Amino acid sequence: MPDWRGDTQLGDLPKELIDSILVLLPSKDVGRCRAISKSWRSITSTSEFMLEHHRRQPSLPIINGQGWPSSFVLFRQAGTSSSNQKLWPFNPGTRFHSDSCLQGTCDGLIIVNWGSRLYVCNPVIRKHILLQQPQAGQAYNRVSGFYRHHPTGEHMVLLVSTPCQGKSNLYVITVGSTDPRHVTVKMPIVLSSYVEHRFLVRLLPGSYCPPPVQHRGSLHWCPPCGTGDIPRGIGDIIVFDTEAESFRWMHTPAQPYSDKKLFEMKGELAFWGGRYSSSNIGLTVIDVWVMQDYKVGIWGFQYRIDLSTLEASRQLYLSSHKKKKKTPLHSALQWFNDVVLLNERELLIRFNSEHVLRCDTDGKFLGMVNIGKSQYRMMLTQYYLSESIIPIPSNDMQEDDEVPPFIGHI
Repeated sequence: MPDWRGDTQLGDLPKELIDSILVLLPSKDVGRCRAISKSWRSITSTSEFMLEHHRRQPSLPIINGQGWPSSFVLFRQAGTSSSNQKLWPFNPGTRFHSDSCLQGTCDGLIIVNWGSRLYVCNPVIRKHILLQQPQAGQAYNRVSGFYRHHPTGEHMVLLVSTPCQGKSNLYVITVGSTDPRHVTVKMPIVLSSYVEHRFLVRLLPGSYCPPPVQHRGSLHWCPPCGTGDIPRGIGDIIVFDTEAESFRWMHTPAQPYSDKKLFEMKGELAFWGGRYSSSNIGLTVIDVWVMQDYKVGIWGFQYRIDLSTLEASRQLYLSSHKKKKKTPLHSALQWFNDVVLLNERELLIRFNSEHVLRCDTDGKFLGMVNIGKSQYRMMLTQYYLSESIIPIPSNDMQEDDEVPPFIGHI
């Protein structure tokens, strides 16, 4: 479109007012504004604008549909039906590919692996770069954490590299750099080479071990299988100080839980722990705790989500819903074993392959959400994304093609 449209209609408005309007727009609309007006392109391309725009974006949970209808989608709404936005570069309509997966998220960036390669992608502006790896082709490299280094503002990747023979090593890679940096494993106690190797393996996210939570400049893991061969009593939460690049431990609430995970709620480190039932539906209760004193490590109990109470509320909701719709919701209970946070205000609890239950952050039942009728084995990934229009730092040696090589395959 020609520039005159935007310039003549809003040209007389103060720049500060135009700035305050544009910063409220969704990411896609900001891109459209850049195409309409040169002045708008200039305003929306400053680092101050892009940072402020990113700060205003909600943190959205990522759902893994395992290829039906898309590998990964962003969960945006919490109404009777959701608006699932396909996450680029995962191609809609393709089957799950064993060679590709999501390995990390930070701010508006994601890490995707394709074969033995790792790519840092910005799904909003659809750009990517190749992440330089240590011992490429000679070791098995896995992302352990993806974080922003607060003193420098740079995005960094914590990577565990395991050679074909020998112990695992820890590396820090700055996004945009071509020089992976080896990091010595520093902690309050001395570990043998074998125990250090097993400790690093505990840092790798997997089906039962969620990615770390970044809070107060540190990464926090809560491995469900414990901290390996680390002496008991030292703690069951692994903490990595991203400035000092050293490890320490914290304790979870002093309660016996069958399953437990960390998350961040209202700016504080939070924890949920659950107890399993004798049936195969998963947990019967989920307790939510919030850290009251981070330095001392004091947890405060918030509330309990009980399956029996939640089921009674759900049946009332379902009865009311059936009166309004001829076709009833498919709502058979299959699982009750995973929780993610939505927009700092709601908890989404996995219920079956098509639905999640909604609760507010006080444990009150709010309803059910259909997350996709055609999705197969929906999974809550524990990954979150806040959209960003900020370019990815890169150099001339890193790829930044318009279409990544894995498009059409994942």
